[in-house]
Amino acid sequence: MTTIQGEGHIFTRFDDEMKQLHSTVVGMGVLAVKQLRDAVDTLRTEDTEKAHDVISNDTKLNQLDIDADEQITTIIAKRAPVAKDLRELIAVGKIVSELERAGDEARKIAGLTIRFYEGTSRPPNEEILRDIYTLADYVSGMLEKSMSVFDDLDLNGAVEVLNMGLKLDDQLQSILRHLSTFIMEDSRNVGNFVDIVLGIRALERFGGHAKNIAGHLVFIKFGFDVRHEGIDVIVKSIRES
Repeated sequence: MTTIQGEGHIFTRFDDEMKQLHSTVVGMGVLAVKQLRDAVDTLRTEDTEKAHDVISNDTKLNQLDIDADEQITTIIAKRAPVAKDLRELIAVGKIVSELERAGDEARKIAGLTIRFYEGTSRPPNEEILRDIYTLADYVSGMLEKSMSVFDDLDLNGAVEVLNMGLKLDDQLQSILRHLSTFIMEDSRNVGNFVDIVLGIRALERFGGHAKNIAGHLVFIKFGFDVRHEGIDVIVKSIRES
């Protein structure tokens, strides 16, 4: 087999190993999106059995997290990557962490179903839950988009996800104002309000992980960390690179 020497390591197996790692990460993204959509579906259908399944399935995402970490460690140990290759591995490791944490947030939504429909508390009405459904659709779309961007290393798509993150902040404030009206109308909604806000915060963090993934992709491509930069600075940096 012909080998190619470059940047301090041999690329014969490196490309195959990177492709396998890429496949693992894409699989994590698919599962994280499915977990959130399944969790929200349990709220719609009041299906506590399925909610327990969603929580149990989080172990699959945890296992992929472990698998990806092991692959990254093995590649670094065996191939001693440098420059852009090492930068990519570092960023992929961070993306893996974002996806595992996104799965944790999906699990919390399934937990709401169990809390609302297995206990003796008064479950929320459909109108209160509607904001969760809308926000969940939005942030699951964000993560789906960020994983598509990861698959294609599409920087324009990464900017779109970052812009979606800005709109997410506006949506969150609007939803919280909307929910506050239920408290004023009926004080019996206070208990549900607290739980719903916790669910909304979980969805906000889910979207935040999607946004961070887009930022990590910019790091892979150009080598600068944009997590704490404004969108204008990020776009300017991409255009100048």
